[in-house]
Amino acid sequence: MTHPDVSDVQIVAFDGMEVLDYAGPYEVFNVAGERSGGRFRVASVGVTAEPAGRGGFRVVPDFTIDNAPAADILIFPGGRGTRALAQDERVLGWLRGHAADASLLLTVCTGALVAGAAGLLDGLEATTHHGAFDELAAISPTTTVRRGPRFVRASDRIRTSAGVSAGTDLALAIIEELAGAELRAAVEDEMEWMWPDR
Repeated sequence: MTHPDVSDVQIVAFDGMEVLDYAGPYEVFNVAGERSGGRFRVASVGVTAEPAGRGGFRVVPDFTIDNAPAADILIFPGGRGTRALAQDERVLGWLRGHAADASLLLTVCTGALVAGAAGLLDGLEATTHHGAFDELAAISPTTTVRRGPRFVRASDRIRTSAGVSAGTDLALAIIEELAGAELRAAVEDEMEWMWPDR
């Protein structure tokens, strides 16, 4: 963690991650950092040294889970690879510890399955990809699975989003919450997010 006016954002990369789950929030926070003079700093954290997402999309991580420093905002994407990670005690233990040090944990899509398996969603409301509602309920039985919202404020420190593109919407909402509507609007404008018909 850094100066109180700078938020270190870390996005976890792993084999089988969904590309937009990772890239959407990465783009939002990176653009927000550029448009705000460095208010947000983004880094990637690999579960392995060379994680490969869906379709062979590769990330060269800044850190791995073995050496990542504390983050202010930790983002866990989804994808098919989350099923294996939800049973990987090394990853679950790392997530518990790293999330405890962060101000915010955001999950995208089936990233909620990993957070649920780590016990981080116990007794909370959460959402995930519509195809994984029952999986989340089975992994984290005390979690109330919300089957409609784009994203859910599970607690003051944890937010979960629905599938794939919903992670971008959650990231934009966090930009507005932490840095204001003007910066969010500037990010949306640069990304041409939700471009109106003209």
